[in-house]
Amino acid sequence: MNNIKTTNNVMTQSLTKVSFKSKCTASYYKFKKSRQLLIIFLPGLIFYLLFRYAPMYGILVAFKKYSPFLGVFDSPWVGFKNFKSFFNSPDFFLLFKNTFLIGFYKLLWGFPVPVIFAIILNECRMPKFKKGIQTMSYLPSFLSVVIVCSMAIDFLSPSGGIINRIIVAFGGESIYFMIKPEWFRTVYIGTGMWAGIGTGSIVYLAALSNIDPQLYEAGTVDGCGRLRAIWHITIPSILPTVTIMLILSAGSIIKVGYEKILILYNAATYSTSDVFSTYVYRRGLQGGDFGLGTAVDLFNSVIALILLYTTNTLSRKYSETSLW
Repeated sequence: MNNIKTTNNVMTQSLTKVSFKSKCTASYYKFKKSRQLLIIFLPGLIFYLLFRYAPMYGILVAFKKYSPFLGVFDSPWVGFKNFKSFFNSPDFFLLFKNTFLIGFYKLLWGFPVPVIFAIILNECRMPKFKKGIQTMSYLPSFLSVVIVCSMAIDFLSPSGGIINRIIVAFGGESIYFMIKPEWFRTVYIGTGMWAGIGTGSIVYLAALSNIDPQLYEAGTVDGCGRLRAIWHITIPSILPTVTIMLILSAGSIIKVGYEKILILYNAATYSTSDVFSTYVYRRGLQGGDFGLGTAVDLFNSVIALILLYTTNTLSRKYSETSLW
């Protein structure tokens, strides 16, 4: 019996070694076959490791009275004091409202535009005209935020701006858009739509190119016009892509960047333009209160994560598309 058990153990170990060896061999051949793709992927991986994951230890600053002279680990702990200070601040509700509304309007107006633009380009039957429009739509994405905002300020100038010239030509009065709080969100979202419509449509154009042409041929045989084909073939075919992009966009509602706002806003528009990121810039970087600035940014990230998870859960519940 002992000899039989010993033989079985030896055979099991041998099979385990062979199985492990075969797995290593298969993994090696897979790696060798995909090495070009892995090399292309490597710079992105290194970027995220160095600039996204490595700095995450800085979250500790949110729970400390941070001093640059003491460093992150030697600065004294204060617990949730920075969060309490922010939540009790009179600016909290204003900042939350402005950040949410700008993000929500950006999603409401900015998200459908690239989808509609991609569908219109897909329906265009003049190749040269289509390529020309595509090229023109991509051009603003090559401009920096500073140039885009400077162009917007020039276009909206009350004295020589083209927008006010058109308003005056139709009998209206010129408007100083940049000091009107009620116009700030419109200017911010409008410039974002103009600058991002081209690059935002690339994903949907790629999805449209994968639609089987036989579906349109079958629709034509059944008497389907172009509008019906768009409604019953085009939109359902790209709906999974649209859903994924919507989930990602919904997760970033609360993540409004500070660069463009810093260029466009001023003291007269604080009531509608001041958001979490600009508050972090003023209090954290300019004011030197790094603990409070980190706490605000961490709170912002947590809200964004909750929105992303909620949107993904709803999408998975009511459709077959989700991130996980």
